[in-house]
Amino acid sequence: MEWKRVANSTWEIEPHDGMLVPGRIYASAALFEKAMSDRASQQVINVAHFPGIVEASMAMPDIHWGYGFPIGGVAATDIADGGVVSPGGVGFDICCGVRLLGSSFQLADWEARRDRIMAELDRRIPRGLGKGAIAGRALLSDVLERGAAAAVAVGLGGPDDLQRCEELGTSSGADPGAISDRALRRGGTQLGSLGAGNHFLEVQLVDRVFDSKAATAFGLAEGMVCVMIHCGSRGLGHQTCTDQLQVMGPAMARHQITVPDRQLACVPVDSAEGRRYLGAMGAAANFAWANRHILAHETRLAFGRAFQISRERTGMHPIYDVAHNLAKIEAHEVAGSIRNLCVHRKGATRAFGPGHPDLPRDLAEVGQPVLVPGSMGTASWVLRGTERNPAFSSAAHGAGRVMSRKGAKKHQTGASVQEELESAGIAVRPGSVTLLSEEAPYAYKDVDEVVDACEAANLGEKVARLVPLGVVKG
Repeated sequence: MEWKRVANSTWEIEPHDGMLVPGRIYASAALFEKAMSDRASQQVINVAHFPGIVEASMAMPDIHWGYGFPIGGVAATDIADGGVVSPGGVGFDICCGVRLLGSSFQLADWEARRDRIMAELDRRIPRGLGKGAIAGRALLSDVLERGAAAAVAVGLGGPDDLQRCEELGTSSGADPGAISDRALRRGGTQLGSLGAGNHFLEVQLVDRVFDSKAATAFGLAEGMVCVMIHCGSRGLGHQTCTDQLQVMGPAMARHQITVPDRQLACVPVDSAEGRRYLGAMGAAANFAWANRHILAHETRLAFGRAFQISRERTGMHPIYDVAHNLAKIEAHEVAGSIRNLCVHRKGATRAFGPGHPDLPRDLAEVGQPVLVPGSMGTASWVLRGTERNPAFSSAAHGAGRVMSRKGAKKHQTGASVQEELESAGIAVRPGSVTLLSEEAPYAYKDVDEVVDACEAANLGEKVARLVPLGVVKG
């Protein structure tokens, strides 16, 4: 059985050898060829074996190989039909996502205070493997229960910030009691920290607006200085995923479930183990919502200090905060009827279209902001959700790797990557110079090409293109 092009930006493989639904990849011809070059396309096929899966096992244009489930993968299971939930369909960095802040600053402001801004960010943003955090452990229990709202309650940011956050910054159904002591120990000292790997805080400039109506509604304008923050649930989320995977294996046998890859361990959503996982995932997600919120608060303080003004006068406001590693219970139409589905998005972003009831009132007419960061040193994008999205209202979450971290380090040294970025006018404050090479632009797909494929497949529509000015890396 072979993959076939069924539309301009859609590729499918028919069900075979136990697949319950087709496999589907949204991509241009060039991006599809890249997807075929690693094991990610086989992972799309493997996910199509999930009990209760509906429509298709899907992948976004930035698809690449992941743990069991492809990064860029989307799968929805029907809860009433024995649909399953899988930790592999969420990933280890639970609720990893992106927050974008707009501001009252223009390029001239940045150029006048560039070194001061970068020095303040360098000082205020904890980053790196296992590094400490801004918030104390005393806040942790409330954060696991209430997410970003717990940070607001102690004066970190304001309540208005939550209106531009997916789920208002609080995952429903969170069960802090499902978080293990080991996860608490790992994450307890990391709340308000960036981490390492592909996580970053990047100062950006709105280079071009493509949809002025949506940009105005979002709070974006050409020439505006913005800040994009990409991070997740740190060690707490990683340990929570590890803990739950240990439960899933034996539970699968009890529920008589088999899948082609043990990394796709899963249980029925409507089971004790399934409810336990969703509760633990929700608590870890609350950590991530609060983590990005606290980092945004510190970013405002850094800019205020650099310009010697109050944080309010910076005009820094949230455009949106969206996750790209979650499983959510959502209502979607399948075969003409509305069903409650467990929608897995792993390296895929929620992208609700205009009129969706979960959108803030001021975004209802234009749709949800969709944040698509590029690789370090390249552009990033803001899209908007569309009304007829074919992938359970999902879109790409970034550029997507084409080179392993090990391979990227062999290609170029971190010092040379930093030199190239600086020579291009991009200020760099790395937690580790050596690790910069892992995240170099050559290790990723072309984000502009990924966004073009998203638009061609109606996964999202272009609103604005952002270019980098300075980056703080783990």
